[in-house]
Amino acid sequence: MAEVSARNAKLIQYLTEAYGKERQLETALEAHIGLTNKASYRRRLQDHLKETKQHAREVERRIKALGGAVDGLNIPVPDRVSELASEVVLRGVTVAQKGMALAQGPIHALRGAEDRERMLRNARTEYAEEAREIATYRAIEALADVVGDRDTQQLARTILRDEQRMAAFLEKEIPRLTKSVAQAQIPAAQRNGGRRRRTRSSRSTGRRTTSRSRRTSGARSSGTARARA
Repeated sequence: MAEVSARNAKLIQYLTEAYGKERQLETALEAHIGLTNKASYRRRLQDHLKETKQHAREVERRIKALGGAVDGLNIPVPDRVSELASEVVLRGVTVAQKGMALAQGPIHALRGAEDRERMLRNARTEYAEEAREIATYRAIEALADVVGDRDTQQLARTILRDEQRMAAFLEKEIPRLTKSVAQAQIPAAQRNGGRRRRTRSSRSTGRRTTSRSRRTSGARSSGTARARA
């Protein structure tokens, strides 16, 4: 077997790190999809799971082309993913055990609030992971440029665009999920909307009061003028 040059060894090192992260995220995304009931968010996660699997295949091919291998590579499962996987199983058991109890209003409402909180936590985790991937592929792109590896550089750029699109989606989705959590868990009177409504109501009441005062004052002035005449 030919000896791998220092140039290729460094590229293989960075690409192997990227490959490991892609494989980790496959597992994480599968778990998150199972816990996501918002249709648009779920579809985007499913699309990104396909992209992530494709990224892993392309990175693996590039590693092999440079003289490396990923066979036997240990891909650790993040603690959060193990927790989510257990949660999916437990939810299935809970639904089977409780049956019709989930149809009860208060329980259903509580479960809905918990689902929203869970989706928000997952989105925050996904956003952080996208930032790590973006940093990883930027480093690979820069290294490939320095050593003149155009194929690796182009691969990094292509994957980087996918990761940036996903990060941009999550950047918009996180505020939406946060608002949904607030609506589910915080009374309307304690949210900004409630304060705005009260403020508008107070202003309207104030305007009506002022208008009445002016009419009353005008009537009094008119009556006084007639009495003097």
